[in-house]
Parts: sequence; structure tokens; C-alpha cells
Amino acid sequence: MERERAGADLVAVLNRLRRAQGQISGVIRMIKEGRDCEDVVTQLSAASRALDRAGFAIIAAGLQQCVADIDSGRGGGEDPHAMRARLKKLFLSLA
Repeated sequence: MERERAGADLVAVLNRLRRAQGQISGVIRMIKEGRDCEDVVTQLSAASRALDRAGFAIIAAGLQQCVADIDSGRGGGEDPHAMRARLKKLFLSLA
């Protein structure tokens, strides 16, 4: 069940990244065509949000996995405080 969920999460992240890729391609095309600045910025903002959401989804999945590892004793010997600090740093890198 857990692997199925991870697979579904991965598919959702990949879809978000593909959407962002298309939006960035659109921004490039719009700039080449000399489109209005407001339209370009709107499209760029949408791409940025898609990337942020993909990053947050990846971190959320990582947090779930870390919590499950700690609860089951499969933390790989990593100190829970060090793991928390590492995940906090990842999370804040998107903020």
C-alpha cells in the first residue's frame, strides 16, 4: 500500500514538472514573439508555482518516509535531530 502511494505521489510530481516545463517553453516562445510583459510575467508566475508545488510534494513524501523510518526503527542510524535539521533545511530552501 505504501509503495502504491509513493508511486502515485511520484506521478503527480512528474505531472507538475511537465506542466512547468510546458509553461517555461511558453514563456520563451512569448518573449521571442515580443508578447506583452504582463502576459509573460503571468505565465512565468504559473511556472514558478508549479515548480514550488512539485518541490513541496517531494519534501512531504520525504517527511512521510522519514517519520515511517523513525517509527519502525529503520532510520539508518541517523540521529532523529539531524534528520529533522536536514529536512528543515530542504523545506526552507523552497521558501
